[in-house]
Amino acid sequence: MTDSPFDLAAEAAGFLRGHFGLDKIDVALVLGSGWSSGADQLGEPLGEIALGDVPGFSKPVVAGHGGALKLARTAGGKVAAIFTGRTHYYEGRGVEPVVHGVRTAAAWGAQTMVLTNGCGGLNPAWAPGTVVLIKDHINFTNDTPLRGATFIDMTEAYSKRLRDLAHTVDESLPEGVYVQFRGPQYETPAEVKMAAILGGDLVGMSTTLETLAAREAGLEVLGLSLVTNAAAGLSDSNLDHTEVLETGRDAGPRLAALLSGIVGAL
Repeated sequence: MTDSPFDLAAEAAGFLRGHFGLDKIDVALVLGSGWSSGADQLGEPLGEIALGDVPGFSKPVVAGHGGALKLARTAGGKVAAIFTGRTHYYEGRGVEPVVHGVRTAAAWGAQTMVLTNGCGGLNPAWAPGTVVLIKDHINFTNDTPLRGATFIDMTEAYSKRLRDLAHTVDESLPEGVYVQFRGPQYETPAEVKMAAILGGDLVGMSTTLETLAAREAGLEVLGLSLVTNAAAGLSDSNLDHTEVLETGRDAGPRLAALLSGIVGAL
């Protein structure tokens, strides 16, 4: 019987070692809404498996997310594990399934975690399709994957070194603070205004809990947000998940090129 989420992650990592015949990986990526189209352009394919077939994982339930774990060898010779879907906190399964991918990647030897998402933008200058580097976050889930007296320094939750590296690939990338709400409902205009007052630039429903787990595991984190729409109350239109998917499809080739450039430089 599995004793803890870390035991389950170790079991999943052991399963993946056997399945792929690779003792360790170097980097892991979680591809959020709009980002999955770049999965096949990150390097030489080394194989894939359905996420639902790996211990502790469930098939993704959100439209726009893939359901596979893919392995690739990057231009820089690193082995990358690419999660084309994620479990969201709002699915109600608890925080451990949300961060299981991160912990599995760490148990498999990863040193770097790249977390991506689709989000609402608060800055009028960031039109839908804009990619923003996450420089910090605010966690409004009222939850954490950390248990007990686990004191993790979050001063630099999102690596400045990796953000600087991303700027060598695309110097125009802006940086912002990502605010995670619990979801699954979109934020109200008043909640968006509150997020802005508190220093937020982006709003969404993922990423911060995964970052906490990654930092606990000692992973260096790079966060990338795709602005898929103006946040509630900042445009004349209502929010629709279809809009999120359409923005991701339109930006697909550019996202793929950006991810490929960043991962190749790691």
